[in-house]
Amino acid sequence: MSFLCFFLQRYYFCIVAYAIIHEQKEISTKYNIMKRLIVILMLSGFITGIQAQRVLSLDSCRNLAIANNKTLQISKLKMEKAHYEDKAAFTNYLPKISASGGYMRFGDEISLLSDAQKNSLGNLGTNIGQALMPGLTEFVTQLGQINPILGQMAQQFIQSGKLQGVEQALNQAGKDLADAFRTDTRNTWVAGVMLTQPLYMGGKIRAYNKITELSKELAGKQYDTETQNLVLSTDEAYWMAVSLSNKKKLAEGYLDLIRKLDNDVEKMIQEGVATQADGLTVKVKLNEAEMNLTKVDNGLSLSKMLLCQLCGLDLTEEITLADESVENVLAETVSKEELNQGADQRPEIQSLEIANQIYQQKINVVRSDMLPSLALIGGYAATSPSVFNSFEKKFRGTWNVGVMLQVPILHWGEGFYKVKAAKAEATIAKMQKEEVKEKIELQISQSKFKTEEAQKRLALANRSMEKAEENLKIATKGFREGVIPTSNVMEAQTAWLSAQTEKIDAQIDIRLADTYLKKALGRLQVQ
Repeated sequence: MSFLCFFLQRYYFCIVAYAIIHEQKEISTKYNIMKRLIVILMLSGFITGIQAQRVLSLDSCRNLAIANNKTLQISKLKMEKAHYEDKAAFTNYLPKISASGGYMRFGDEISLLSDAQKNSLGNLGTNIGQALMPGLTEFVTQLGQINPILGQMAQQFIQSGKLQGVEQALNQAGKDLADAFRTDTRNTWVAGVMLTQPLYMGGKIRAYNKITELSKELAGKQYDTETQNLVLSTDEAYWMAVSLSNKKKLAEGYLDLIRKLDNDVEKMIQEGVATQADGLTVKVKLNEAEMNLTKVDNGLSLSKMLLCQLCGLDLTEEITLADESVENVLAETVSKEELNQGADQRPEIQSLEIANQIYQQKINVVRSDMLPSLALIGGYAATSPSVFNSFEKKFRGTWNVGVMLQVPILHWGEGFYKVKAAKAEATIAKMQKEEVKEKIELQISQSKFKTEEAQKRLALANRSMEKAEENLKIATKGFREGVIPTSNVMEAQTAWLSAQTEKIDAQIDIRLADTYLKKALGRLQVQ
């Protein structure tokens, strides 16, 4: 905005300069043209320097403080956090799908046969031959008795070793069969997908969702509380700066009065009308007035630095307050309807009410752990080697679906004790709310009395100021006429200063009392 004003000013002055240059018929010499241009540029720089100082109203200070305050920014982030937690809690109603995978290296492979079974299959032919040999020998003997020729042929077949070849072939077939039963599962890969849909969780999901909704609302109320506290601090700093600014003007006016009195006394001393003691007394008052002006000026600088800090501005920035030039600062009145509403509109009370509801829902969460839970489950699992097809080295799997019921049976009263603890927390929150409400009602009553007191004080200050001004006029006139001594004039000036100070303090007290009352009622809002 300041850059735009600067640009418009420069543009305007360039147009004026252009018009001046082209009015050569009315301007006698180029010297006059240059002189006017120099004057215009000087005025441009002067005006720009004047507008460089920022003018802030009460509302603009509030808005700046709200925009730049770190505490409020943190509160906004908490509101955002609560918003996303609420969304996350709602997802508990929806099915969950998860995937998993893994690799395992076993020291030994899974075996479908025992070592004894493997040994038996490896010696299958030998075992069969040993089992058949006694019977075969007896058979050949009996065959020889019946038919010697056939018996001899059978005996030759046995002695030829062909039967041993059959045993070896059977042994090899047994070994091949044992090898066929190897799984080669030392390197195993596993993958799966699981779906879980909660059906009944004892009311835990509903309670969690309610808690997150209330937490989001609580974060908003806490933000309102922080906002009102910040606005209150900003108003206090603003009106303190306005008060000191007016007191600075008052101190400057009082210093002018003392200086004028000092000049008059000096003239009277030279004329022999006043004494040196009168002159020294006035000098002391003059020093006190100068010191008082210095203190007020330093206080004003510090109060504006505090206001800049609250508004997020540079501490060294020169600012001017809109109400500094206002002689009579009037407060905004609070309606009777707002006064009758009491403490219910305070965000602190609303926050405690929400906290009480949260603790009630926590009771439901704890109680749900004592109730059965039911969930629908389903999934797909695959392995390599495949356990579903003779441990072949391929990923193969199958789906599954089912229902899982969990019923707590014995937990030694853990759930019961947790419910009791949660109920105690809810009771504590309720009692805290009632205690805070009582304190806020007391604040409202105190703020009402302070508002009425400030109004009465302002009325008295106005009457005192009128009398002090009249007294100062009379004393000054009498002093000039030589009928009133210097001490009486200084007393009148001091009374005038005190009356003016009381008026300024009373005006600021009215605004602050109104601010405190609105804060107590929870009505301190930014326009």
